[in-house]
Amino acid sequence: MGIESQRLSLHSDKDSQAHSNKLPSESSTLYTQPSLPSVPSLTSEAHPRTHHHLITTLKGHTAYVSSLVLDGKFLYTGSSNNEIRSWDRNPFNRFDHSQLNNVVAIGKGAVKSIVVLADKLLSAHQDQKIRIWKINNDDPDKQKYTHLATLPTLSDRALKFLNPNNRVLIRRHKRSSWVNHVDAVSALAISKDESFLYSVSWDRTIKIWKTSNFKCLESVTNAHDDAINAVALSSDGKVYTGSADRKIKVWFKNEGEKKHSLVDTLEKHNSGINALALSIDGLILYSGACDRSILVWEKQGGDSGGAMAVVGALRGHKKAILCLTVVGDLVCSGSADKTVRIWTGVDRSYSCLAVFEGHKGPVKCLTAASHISDSSETSSSYLVYSGSLDCDIKVWQISVPLP
Repeated sequence: MGIESQRLSLHSDKDSQAHSNKLPSESSTLYTQPSLPSVPSLTSEAHPRTHHHLITTLKGHTAYVSSLVLDGKFLYTGSSNNEIRSWDRNPFNRFDHSQLNNVVAIGKGAVKSIVVLADKLLSAHQDQKIRIWKINNDDPDKQKYTHLATLPTLSDRALKFLNPNNRVLIRRHKRSSWVNHVDAVSALAISKDESFLYSVSWDRTIKIWKTSNFKCLESVTNAHDDAINAVALSSDGKVYTGSADRKIKVWFKNEGEKKHSLVDTLEKHNSGINALALSIDGLILYSGACDRSILVWEKQGGDSGGAMAVVGALRGHKKAILCLTVVGDLVCSGSADKTVRIWTGVDRSYSCLAVFEGHKGPVKCLTAASHISDSSETSSSYLVYSGSLDCDIKVWQISVPLP
């Protein structure tokens, strides 16, 4: 256990994977379908000169890494054996043996998603729960973590369950309070003003929680026809959800209304959607699916009020797209083909700047951040963190020349 430093190693994987319609299951997102011939490719042959390399490999997890998030000095990682670990996010620091004991929390189900809200760490789990952990900042270099609550809280469940009108049918002859997720909680997102937490689940629901007291305010039942795998929030209040039903749905709560309404359905993928990411300005949506394509959607008219329309696809991955993240002008994608690709685009013309090879399993999660380097006057530098089914986290650096 520890940090293994190494240079970029190159290898390819030519193993094929069959598609299955059995959902939800963890392996379902790995199945690959043919790409989308009806959607034009946005990828050009021009490849701007960049420098990239693998800085280090973080070792310690003994099960696959399913989620990553950066906060302050730390990188938090969640795995399929219920663990959340913390690491020094700066890969250039010398190895600190304290990272050998970097397990900060252990839940009761595989960790599916992690977000940070002020001094709280929130984790979504396979066991249908959301857990809240208090971060003690007394010693910023060696933080302590305490379990605060599990959502829905006992009081929230009790109050809702006492009223028969709050119980919904979840399967034949079985009812549950609408505040409960009844399948794996697959993803979390926090609103821009940090007032609301959004959770999506394989139970096909979206739930909205008030972050001041973590009460469940709303549940959108049957939001999709199959498991929901991804959620993304835009600054204008739009909520985007991606599902195994091959659809992206757009939700919005109008001023004065109590509930979110469906305002648009985006249909172009021919397979289950695994990942969503928005550009910094919220005008472009990227979606990744089992069809190996990253679709690019743009708001028509270039303003926040326009509807999203597909303008093309980014192609290059050989297997299902499992994760996406946006940093600056770059789009990062991770795939079941064990690679990470870095894309950049201007005026609907995109280039693949780099392909990171080195993982021995599918890349399940990504996060990234800008990095100040010695060459910052001539190029923009970024650190990309990737988590994989090979149980490793890799940290990469890419430098893109300034225009």
